[in-house]
Amino acid sequence: MNRPDTTFSGLGDTQDLSCTVVDSPIGELTLIAGPRGLRALLWPGEHPAAHSLPQPDEGDPAAGEVLAATVRQLEEYFAGERQEFDVPLDPVGTDFQLSAWLELRRIPYGATISYGEQARRLGDVRKSRAVGGANGRNPISIIVPCHRVVGSDGSLTGFGGGIENKAWLLRHEQGAQTLL
Repeated sequence: MNRPDTTFSGLGDTQDLSCTVVDSPIGELTLIAGPRGLRALLWPGEHPAAHSLPQPDEGDPAAGEVLAATVRQLEEYFAGERQEFDVPLDPVGTDFQLSAWLELRRIPYGATISYGEQARRLGDVRKSRAVGGANGRNPISIIVPCHRVVGSDGSLTGFGGGIENKAWLLRHEQGAQTLL
């Protein structure tokens, strides 16, 4: 008997995953988690098929607990009450992507670095384009804060949720009225 395809690009095997949707000041966000942790935070229009995943009360109870904790922490973040997330994460990526995403989590709340600086921290300043590519595939934006990486001149560049949302997140974290 053939097993149905249970993969979505960038999400890996979705067999034990559940999803939920959370409203935020920057739009509706879809959260996907499995029993080991949060797998993705999706912006509107990303992976529309992911909405066919079970809801938290229908799927793995451990995935439901991860989703509930993530919703609570995102609400606290958007209310200005949380600066760090501590939900378990379970992203799918290459070794280089995973190391780039881990480095993103080291950028302090309200701070920014350049792609070149992130590449330097990863051991090779010449890999800034590779870093940009890895950040562009970050499946857990906001919580893995790729919005904190800017161009070498401080300009806002590429963000899966859109430049407007990147600017909003940075303003939110920096407490500034204007960023651009």
